Amino acid sequence: MCSSDLERWHKQIAPFEEQYFSTPAPIIVGNHVLVGTGNDLDLPGILQSFDPENGAVQWKFYSTPQKQGDPGLSSWANLDAARHGGGQMWVPGVYDPDTHLYIIGTGNPSPAYTWAARGPGDNLYTCSLVAINVDTGKMVWYYQTSPHDTHDFDSSQTPILVDGDFNGRPRKLVLTAARNGYFFVVDRLTGEHLRTMKYSDTTNWAKSINEKGQPVGDPTKDFHVGGSLVSPNNTGVTNWWPPAYSPDTGLFYVQQLDSYAMYYLTELDPRGAMGLGGKEEQGVGSAGSFLTAIDYKTGKIAWRHKYPATGPSAMGLLTTASRLLFGGDNAGNIIAYDAANGKILWHSRVGQVSNAPETYMLDGRQYLLVAAGDTLFAFTLY
Repeated sequence: MCSSDLERWHKQIAPFEEQYFSTPAPIIVGNHVLVGTGNDLDLPGILQSFDPENGAVQWKFYSTPQKQGDPGLSSWANLDAARHGGGQMWVPGVYDPDTHLYIIGTGNPSPAYTWAARGPGDNLYTCSLVAINVDTGKMVWYYQTSPHDTHDFDSSQTPILVDGDFNGRPRKLVLTAARNGYFFVVDRLTGEHLRTMKYSDTTNWAKSINEKGQPVGDPTKDFHVGGSLVSPNNTGVTNWWPPAYSPDTGLFYVQQLDSYAMYYLTELDPRGAMGLGGKEEQGVGSAGSFLTAIDYKTGKIAWRHKYPATGPSAMGLLTTASRLLFGGDNAGNIIAYDAANGKILWHSRVGQVSNAPETYMLDGRQYLLVAAGDTLFAFTLY
């Protein structure tokens, strides 16, 4: 039987000539198939909902204003700038069945580094958490982690939903450790900001925190012809690597890279450059790579494990009900930690772990599944 006999439907996500591409896996919520698209040129990020039965487009959400009267337009120089403003959907979000909201992070504004064309405003809704009603495709709330971003500090990190106490009362929360070096706690019902903390000691691109808990960029850390020493580098303190949370310890776990780079401006035309153009970046060093545990209630680091190498630990994390934390380091090991204190309990050298480990039960036995390079490893206790 050929594949065409099995295929139910086939729909284009975005026109090839516009150079869109899709990096996130589709997410199925009820009768919605949610798919994000990205573009490194000057087109807006899109989240689309498809009918799972026939592939019909149910709705489209654009991460920047597309017409007069759209919310957030006043944060752009003009409508044309907003319509070409970026805010890409690079990774999947998370669905909250309590609120029927899909919460997803958006990418950087465009042009990324030369902002004259997009104006000095916040450039909504780039570098933000946005909460979208899955039935209507309408945004219910947003929280911007990097207003008027000038360093490609996407907010496209996987957010985590937590039901827990905050300041003495139960709250429904969403937690995110952003690429820009700051950790945020937000009420997932309303988008109300509750806490901001800098989790990287080297982060220096912001000069203060405003009344909304948002970092305020330091103009001296923007790209300059003579260069500017900035931390973190373009990779960010963290990136797409999935974090984890343990309800047993109350801790949020994230891979962390402290780095420095010289940022040079190469485009002097006041109209700016397209997409990610207009700059050069030269890495100048690292202050270490870590696995970091954050207490969201206090905003303090509970513990931090330093890796033996200095490069990024580009793999996700997994917590279990037995108070274990699994993740890979940047030396090719899969490691089991005590989630409460970071003590290493076990490790195996398997090669570069490429994403978050998974666990499952089969015939009464629990397995740990790890991908490293082109190989899958399954571990279990005998």
